[in-house]
Amino acid sequence: MTNPTKTISPLRQRMIDDMTMRKLSSKTQVGYIRVVKNFTRFFGRPPDSATAEDLRRYQLHLVENGTSSTSLNATITGLRFFFEVTLSRPDALSKMSHVYEPRKLPVILSAEEVARLIHCAGGLKYQTALSVAYGAGLRASEVVHLKVNDIDSERMVLRIEQGKGKKDRYAMLSPVLLERLRAWWRQAQSQHYMLPGGWLFPGQNPVNPMSTRQLNRAFHLALNAAEIDKRASLHSLRHAFATHLLEQKVDIRVIQVLLGHKKLDTTARYSHVASNTLREIKSPLDALPPLM
Repeated sequence: MTNPTKTISPLRQRMIDDMTMRKLSSKTQVGYIRVVKNFTRFFGRPPDSATAEDLRRYQLHLVENGTSSTSLNATITGLRFFFEVTLSRPDALSKMSHVYEPRKLPVILSAEEVARLIHCAGGLKYQTALSVAYGAGLRASEVVHLKVNDIDSERMVLRIEQGKGKKDRYAMLSPVLLERLRAWWRQAQSQHYMLPGGWLFPGQNPVNPMSTRQLNRAFHLALNAAEIDKRASLHSLRHAFATHLLEQKVDIRVIQVLLGHKKLDTTARYSHVASNTLREIKSPLDALPPLM
């Protein structure tokens, strides 16, 4: 017996069409649809009949129930798309506003901790993937979506296709990282694990790339095995890449390009955690006459 196909309402279909026209990513589309569904569940009526006061009441409900600033702002962004684009009712958002999200300093692993962590990763595949995350400063999604042909050993760069913000860019490829990649390539080839021109880090089925969830799991297993008690995440390797370059006196504008940051302000926060740089600054207290 065939299950009946679930009918999509005309309103939802219009929103999907609006998101498709603007080439929003599938992840963004799923998030926006979820936001509208959650609001509809709270509202109890068709969402297109909501007033500015209804939306104000919903934001208050979310705050009172302990919704984080990040989730709250994501909800407002999704509702803003629905009301402004799909319904052409920007006035409905007049009583909703994004909230300030405190920016916390990132957790930074030392060079010695990074070395221990990579060494403790389970197998050459994960050691190499984590080496790429740190050695080139890549995001998890950028690591797992690398293909063999993205390695340019002539120019010593990695080609990153459609990174964050759907932008292509080049990342640095150091001699040590190149040797680790070659060692991994030789092992994967000998085991017929890697398809010609395929994913650099294949999943269980080599047709698909390794998932970010799988790489995250490997990172945390390595973190525990290395007995590092910092509250680090896989993204901490990217933070460490930027911070360690800054401590080596690399120009912050160069680091900005390597990270693919749009704004220099985003990169500048690493100046707050570059401990070598801080240690080299002479405090004005040291210039005062000694106490009698």
